Amino acid sequence: GQPSSLLEEFRNNKSRKFSLQDIKGHVVEFSRDQYGSRFIQQKLEEATNEESHMIFEEIHPQAFRLMVDVFGNYVIQKFFEHGTRDQIDLLGKALFGHVLFLSLQIYGCRVIQKALEVISVDQKSVLVSELVGNVMKCVKDQNGNHVIQKCIECVPPDLIQFIVDGFSGKVYSLASHPYGCRVIQRILEHCISPETQTPILVELLRFTVALVQDQYGNYVIQHVLVNGRAEHKLTIVQKLKGSYLELSKNKFGSNVVEKCVQFSGDPDRDMIIEEIVGTEQDCSPLQSMMRDQYGNYVIQKVLDHVDETRRQFIIRLIKQHIPQMRKFTYSKHIIARVEKEDRRVGGAG
Repeated sequence: GQPSSLLEEFRNNKSRKFSLQDIKGHVVEFSRDQYGSRFIQQKLEEATNEESHMIFEEIHPQAFRLMVDVFGNYVIQKFFEHGTRDQIDLLGKALFGHVLFLSLQIYGCRVIQKALEVISVDQKSVLVSELVGNVMKCVKDQNGNHVIQKCIECVPPDLIQFIVDGFSGKVYSLASHPYGCRVIQRILEHCISPETQTPILVELLRFTVALVQDQYGNYVIQHVLVNGRAEHKLTIVQKLKGSYLELSKNKFGSNVVEKCVQFSGDPDRDMIIEEIVGTEQDCSPLQSMMRDQYGNYVIQKVLDHVDETRRQFIIRLIKQHIPQMRKFTYSKHIIARVEKEDRRVGGAG
């Protein structure tokens, strides 16, 4: 519909300074306008109790309509941030019965996420219960997945155990999904009790070799290598034994190899280096790595994360092959680096 004359004036009359009191009776209309919404958001941050009460009384009956509105949703979010306990409780109740719908809606999903940060545990319990039976639908939805992530971050573990239980037998398909991979990472970060994590990890580790080569799965495996427990890191490093050279030349696997080198203990690191570099007698792995668009980066990362003795060994092998390597596009980076280091140490060696 047409904007009211008040909203028209607000948009066009820059000289008049509006207060919240001035828009009484027009709060919902202003909330659904780009500039009106921004005005209300800014004013709510330092509003008096009367002002915020007046605004709330008008938006509360229309809360649902505002939650799914491109500009209105921000006003609702502001109340979750700056409202009184009572106002937050009332807005929390306004979500009841609509949680699934809002979670899948582009603006509503933001309101649900904000609510999960501040509502009472009792209300959180009601909210998540409305997602029972639809968790997978949410996880694989571009809006819903953010809500599931927020549940895992903000809701007590016992209330969301059903989410984790529902992933049983589906961890591989989730970890290799563009949104599912994020949800699995949130579980690894926030559900720290072994009984919650272990079933997820067992499935993840069973599919390590496939996941490291997957465009989404590789992030989940990297997450375990960076943040996981020592025994789980070890399992991954051992499972990839014999595949490091091939993985280093894979767009996604190469990132995982870098993390394996960075986060494994010395014996395992030596095993990996031998697979991707070779030995004094046979350094054909190193030659194929240097020629490869991903492999050459892995070698550079290895040089960053090994001790001086191992570094000197690898640099010595690289130097032996500089002449025949110069003609390969991807070798140039690593040759330039080795030669630069040479100049730095004054050409010694």
